[in-house]
Amino acid sequence: MTDIPAPAHIRAIAPYQAGKPIEELAREYGLDPEGIIKLASNENPLGCSDRVRAALAEAAGALHGRYPDANGFDLKEVLAARHGVQANWITLGNGSNDLLELASLALLDEGTSAVYAQHAFVVYRLSTQARGARHLMVPARDYGHDLDAMLAAIADDTRLVFIANPNNPTGTHLSGPRVRAFLESVRARHGDRVAVLLDEAYDEYLDPEERADSTQWVREFPNLIVTRTFSKAYGLAGLRVGYALAQPALTDLLNRVRQPFNVNVLAQIAARVALDDTDFLARTYALNRAGRVQLQDGFAALGLDFVPSHTNFVLVRVGDAARVNGELLRRGVIVRPVAGDGLPEHLRVSIGLPEENARFLDALKAVLQG
Repeated sequence: MTDIPAPAHIRAIAPYQAGKPIEELAREYGLDPEGIIKLASNENPLGCSDRVRAALAEAAGALHGRYPDANGFDLKEVLAARHGVQANWITLGNGSNDLLELASLALLDEGTSAVYAQHAFVVYRLSTQARGARHLMVPARDYGHDLDAMLAAIADDTRLVFIANPNNPTGTHLSGPRVRAFLESVRARHGDRVAVLLDEAYDEYLDPEERADSTQWVREFPNLIVTRTFSKAYGLAGLRVGYALAQPALTDLLNRVRQPFNVNVLAQIAARVALDDTDFLARTYALNRAGRVQLQDGFAALGLDFVPSHTNFVLVRVGDAARVNGELLRRGVIVRPVAGDGLPEHLRVSIGLPEENARFLDALKAVLQG
């Protein structure tokens, strides 16, 4: 076997493991794909809105051999109007995951470090590792971010702090005043030397009183990047489109390392239409809120500990999670093991349609009592 040369920090990366596809499970266990439910990847069980579907059908007939608009002018104009900023405050990404990578690529190298929380989104660790930067992982507090400890962990070589709010995979949430106080402290102690990336992929699932005006924070803090995605509440996971808000100095850096044409034609069209479909977003929120209660009540009835969620998934402690997950797969139910996030006794369960949630709870009960 050829020993291909590669940096040690690249060889040390454990590749990201996505949620198991329905088709793969069907092949492995000889199951009917129509009978499998997937509650593993935090997707919107409604799919995307009918307005988006119609727009995509119309656009598909007009596709040709030309590249998409590399600058995403039309989508940026809509986003700029939505957030009350100039278009040069916006960076488009191939999902918000792309934007996390761009931030690490622009700001980290082998002589720097990044701060992130234990049990936070795995891409923070992976993107730090890919740049050869130093990891400063701060122990979790009640399954979430300990902002005081994260502030204390910032070192002289730190260039980037990752915060997921709400957090994946635990579902915890930091209040607006706490996040703002952290931003103020970072700026007061370190100026603009340390950038803070606030990952708000699940913001649309928050109750209205929990939501903070992070756009206003971007106006106040030149070292802040806020990332959002259309993959979750908007139901565009298959198209991969997200965006970042930051002041122009940071946006300029992100665009220096962004791949040309990183957001395709259909994704740009779908995102513009999705932003305007407030009825679909309200439906998604209501369905998710009811489903969250359904799952959490079900876990309580089974005597299982869970982390109260602010997202479209719930983290539940089941004991031997690897065994339970395997038994659920045999029953045609896909959920997400999170041992790689330091939670070997837990499963992360995405909130589905009411009947999907009920089927999962029935299957889980059968496995636990098996």
